[in-house]
Amino acid sequence: MIHRYATFIKAINLTIDYIILNISMVIAYLIVDKSYIFWIDNKNYLPVVLVFNLIWLLSANISNLYEQVLNKDSISTYQSVFKTYMIFVALICFTIIIITGTKAYFITRTYLFCAIALFGFLLGLWKLIFLSIRKGDRRLLMDKRNVVIVGAGRQGMDLYHYFEQNSERGYNMLGFFDDDPSRVNNSALFLGKADECLAYVIANEVHEIFCALPSSEAASIEKLMLDADKNLIRFKIVPEYYSYTNRPTLIQNLGHIPIISLRPEPLESMLNRFIKRVFDIAFSLFIIVFVLSWLFPILAIIIKIQSRGPVLFVQERSGKENETFKCFKFRSMRVNAESDKKQATKNDSRITKIGAFMRKTNLDELPQFFNVLAGDMSIVGPRPHMVHHTEQYSKLIEKYMVRHFLKPGVTGWAQVNGLRGETRTLEAMEQRVEFDVWYLENWSFLLDLKIIFLTVWTTARGDKNAY
Repeated sequence: MIHRYATFIKAINLTIDYIILNISMVIAYLIVDKSYIFWIDNKNYLPVVLVFNLIWLLSANISNLYEQVLNKDSISTYQSVFKTYMIFVALICFTIIIITGTKAYFITRTYLFCAIALFGFLLGLWKLIFLSIRKGDRRLLMDKRNVVIVGAGRQGMDLYHYFEQNSERGYNMLGFFDDDPSRVNNSALFLGKADECLAYVIANEVHEIFCALPSSEAASIEKLMLDADKNLIRFKIVPEYYSYTNRPTLIQNLGHIPIISLRPEPLESMLNRFIKRVFDIAFSLFIIVFVLSWLFPILAIIIKIQSRGPVLFVQERSGKENETFKCFKFRSMRVNAESDKKQATKNDSRITKIGAFMRKTNLDELPQFFNVLAGDMSIVGPRPHMVHHTEQYSKLIEKYMVRHFLKPGVTGWAQVNGLRGETRTLEAMEQRVEFDVWYLENWSFLLDLKIIFLTVWTTARGDKNAY
């Protein structure tokens, strides 16, 4: 259920979950620890607290635990909680036991088991309490509001149909005010002319006025707005521009002038770009130093033994702002004349044995971390396409070039949603572009971490489109 308190209740859920997590850790510490050091003074304990809290945030983001907290039924709620909890446990075990090591902070496996088990029990109990509270008070949270619409043109009628089809939003639409009664098909919804609106609103406890008059009625709009302010009635304007696009828009102000952006772009923020770039450098350096340093020569020898040609396959790809760059990959095919135009297909005779293995496990993409370090690519972003395909699809798909507002990525949102490899139809490419544009409009650092986790998970599980 969507209503005006959804964000507040989401924040309450997140806060209480974190309180339960940290209480569980403290109780487990008091039960298991034998050092007799007060937990807040134990410097070996505090890093683990940080790890637990960060991993719960990542797990909840991966599973979308806090989305639609008032709309999910009890079964769906517990399914989401269980899924998040299992991801949390898996990541904790991987991070603490494998990477950090239990000896590093003198945290025993007994403590880990006790803290995780206690957290799971208390979390399940809290969700039961929350569902009980929600069942009794959900109607109160709806906060029904009486509203009227001034202007029964296209904008006004579209808004009316939205209210009618989305009753859960809490708007009780009383009717229209318009100087032309014939515009209102249902005569029961016609409340009077535009200049009669204010008197009706005051007399009938109307909470909000939605003004859908055209901009040519600027004088009437301004008068109605001022009168509404004087009488403590919320006044909202439905702009005419909305008919140009069917997507959410971003409104910014340059002085008193509103500027409408057709799509939000979080990475337009310098701070967000800085965070993403720092992560790209740190992550790519880690892969290059600890993985490629020993894996590169092994794969290079096998590639050279199985087929003639260079170890690396270097190809011109389309990057940010459609600037081309040289994209590096381990060569997985025999040298051929079609490599710059023809995509790899299932059972492609050009692919070598080691190439098939590398493509299945994504090892052929590892040299692209050098592209990331150089700044041509990012860890996460739209996959870079061949220049030939960019020229081809930009003429066929309207939003195709939008994906080039971002740096291309080693992995991407489309890829973890099963849209990787060969694009046999135009519809398949259109779907991939839709996912790339969604990533552009919804970027966050946690989303990048989620995509990286899902990439590793999908690779380990096996992807039928990887060939």
